[in-house]
Amino acid sequence: MPASEDFSFSAQEFSGIARLFPLPNLVLFPHVMQPLHIFEPRYRELFREALAGDRLIAMALLAPGWEADYEGRPPLYPVACLGRIAAHHRLADGSYNVLLSGLKRVEIVRELPAAKAFREAKVVVRDDFYPDVQAEIACQLRRKFEAAFHKVVPTLLSSHEQMDSLVLETGVSLGVLTDIISYMLDIPLADKAALLAERDVHLRAEALLEHLTRAAADTTPGAAGAMDFPPVFSEN
Repeated sequence: MPASEDFSFSAQEFSGIARLFPLPNLVLFPHVMQPLHIFEPRYRELFREALAGDRLIAMALLAPGWEADYEGRPPLYPVACLGRIAAHHRLADGSYNVLLSGLKRVEIVRELPAAKAFREAKVVVRDDFYPDVQAEIACQLRRKFEAAFHKVVPTLLSSHEQMDSLVLETGVSLGVLTDIISYMLDIPLADKAALLAERDVHLRAEALLEHLTRAAADTTPGAAGAMDFPPVFSEN
């Protein structure tokens, strides 16, 4: 698991204005390191500005129908993931390989006027919260979640040892676990977007538990998907 400092965040140092990097095929979650290959001119400009400033980029998911206006400003799902550039490498053709650390859920309040090649928005950070329930109820939910995870992990990941050890770490919160597994689980993007939008950790765990239970019950080879950990590059 990456060092905790890779995911540190200071709300006081965040302007509330986020550079938007929308993709049709990726939902980033907090606590995940995502490799990206940036080659479109507008996103190269976005990256250069971020690198010269706060190094923050908000990964957003394009809503259905984006194909008709990809070069413009197609609609987005309302919750994105704010990430920080952790490392980068400029290639000979001017494109970039980037490693982005997922930091926080952010709700898109309104987009700013189109003054730059890329999109920007006013966003509000939305922190996780845990409902006020008895400790035994919370422990039962975590036990059920871990049991379902252990059933599906051998088919879920091509290399699952790191994820398996992560679940066993008692210091890892349920919120962190749900985010990482939500990212890794091969489910429809709309379902991932719903998991990203859910701030209540217990509700998120229960929704994710349903996906894990279905994946564990499906014995079809490859039904749960085979995803690499750490993740592979995603291209814009």
